[in-house]
Amino acid sequence: MFKGSIPALVTPFKNGELDIETLKKLVEWHIAEGSHGIVPVGTTGESPTLSHREHEQVIEEVVKAADGRVPVIAGAGSNNTVEAIRFAKHAESVGADAILVVTPYYNKPTQQGMIAHFAAVHDCCDLPIIIYNIPGRSVVDMMPDTMGELAKLPRIVGVKDATGDLARVPLTRITCGTDFIQISGEDATALGFNAHGGVGCISVTANVAPKLCSEFQEATLAGDYAAALGYQDRLMPLHVAIFLEPGLAGAKYAMSRLGLCSDEVRLPLTTVSEGVKARIDDAMRHAGLMN
Repeated sequence: MFKGSIPALVTPFKNGELDIETLKKLVEWHIAEGSHGIVPVGTTGESPTLSHREHEQVIEEVVKAADGRVPVIAGAGSNNTVEAIRFAKHAESVGADAILVVTPYYNKPTQQGMIAHFAAVHDCCDLPIIIYNIPGRSVVDMMPDTMGELAKLPRIVGVKDATGDLARVPLTRITCGTDFIQISGEDATALGFNAHGGVGCISVTANVAPKLCSEFQEATLAGDYAAALGYQDRLMPLHVAIFLEPGLAGAKYAMSRLGLCSDEVRLPLTTVSEGVKARIDDAMRHAGLMN
């Protein structure tokens, strides 16, 4: 159910407020372009600077707009277990298909603490849970053995792995089993990730180039790595340019160049610098997204 190209959806703003009409249009566009799912209110959706009500409103609107056509994996993570439970229950109540739960950031739990955290979220609702392991942001790294313990729980079904370590895929296959869903959280290594046993990418670049990212993923899942390499060659400069400064700001700038939404972000993030804008423009031309 969860595979292929899944945009980590940006949250559009207008004069500091949620731009709900644009959000709905983005969902329609992604479905039309072939995206295989949508993740609202992840880090790319600026979850750290959304209020609880805004967080919940974005999920509600995305679920309604998707209308069952593609799975919606709602961001529901927190470094506060009680808050993560609130988000999980809300996502279930409005009809999300699954939740994405990040390893608790900043307070640095032990491996045992992470097991207790995820078990508590697991027990609070009936939605499938995808673990989000991103040590570069959360400063904790869930080890494959820990993930193997959590995979014994019936609704912990997969991982979004943003370690960038391709050896994690086969190691996780050993501890979690071959049916455990492994989805990349890093665009630049998504080809190798799938070659090792992954089945998709929760992608920032897919906000800008959903059709190319979808076709790239479909090629890897069909075992056509020659075709996938061609897509990778087109997309790689864009993967790099978008992340020269915070990726969501880069993605929003690129989307603004396509007329999809404004490049507005919330402090402490700022829009990308002029030099990065030029790099993104060049990468978009290389990918064939604009003249």
